[in-house]
Amino acid sequence: MDFPPLAYHPEMRSLRLPGADLTLAAGESRIADTTDGIQVLFAHGFGQTHRAWTTSALALARHGFPNLAFDARGHGESDRNPPGLVYSWDQMIDDMIVLAGEVAHPPLLVGASMGGLIALMAEARWPGLFRAIVLVDVTPRWEQSGLERILAFMTACPEGFDSLDHAADVIAAFMPHRRERKSTRSLQSLLRQEADGRWRWHWDRRLVDELARDSAAHQDIIVEAARAVKCPLLLISGGRSELVSQRTTEEFRSLAPHAQHMHLPEATHMVAGDDNDAFTRSILEYLDRLPVPDSESAFAASSSLASPGAIP
Repeated sequence: MDFPPLAYHPEMRSLRLPGADLTLAAGESRIADTTDGIQVLFAHGFGQTHRAWTTSALALARHGFPNLAFDARGHGESDRNPPGLVYSWDQMIDDMIVLAGEVAHPPLLVGASMGGLIALMAEARWPGLFRAIVLVDVTPRWEQSGLERILAFMTACPEGFDSLDHAADVIAAFMPHRRERKSTRSLQSLLRQEADGRWRWHWDRRLVDELARDSAAHQDIIVEAARAVKCPLLLISGGRSELVSQRTTEEFRSLAPHAQHMHLPEATHMVAGDDNDAFTRSILEYLDRLPVPDSESAFAASSSLASPGAIP
């Protein structure tokens, strides 16, 4: 299907929405008079914010797919856990379940890395929560060496950066395949300047020790979640990914035989950032193939959601 550029622009607005027990920041993109398209919920990866989806979100809105992208707790402009309250995967899952309830009908969930894993567990806990799930370069098990390299990069400058140019140089060294160096303007959505004048990542540094470092211990739970999910699934993987490999992809396809797989050979783990045009086209094509439930079946699906409970 051909998707020509459209002349009109979607409206964008910033929102503050309730999570399970705190407030989350979000951005909504839609054409003012378009309300009947499949709605999309974007969930970013660890250490990102909802602004990672801006280009794709605007493109989807222009094609009639209203969407909502949010900052996970501890990220971006969303609330942080108070001192003494440890970050947990259950909190992230509960937040996503609450946010999905902000959408009139079960949305298509597009989740990168951490966002995709949370989506699998949320759908397993509450079947029917999503119309479908797109996993962006993440599988229930991943290559641990790749995760360790990413975490090493994210924790390499604990004292922050002395300028945005300094941060851009560090990022460029980590991602030498990127043709263009990140602009200092784009970095302002990833970093915040603190009282000492230094620039630090726009996420709570407690997240690394409290959530990310023990993520491998949750792989068996995520595997069972993937086995339980029955809604349509699409995996978009990068050919140069450090986390997703042929081994992890084959295991995922065995857990969810109904899942589709799309491979972007030149992309790394940062799929949407490496080749946003190809990524966005993949989402649009997938949306085009998804049958839109009629009002009766949509009502039945939303009415039959099970109460949240433990993943089987």
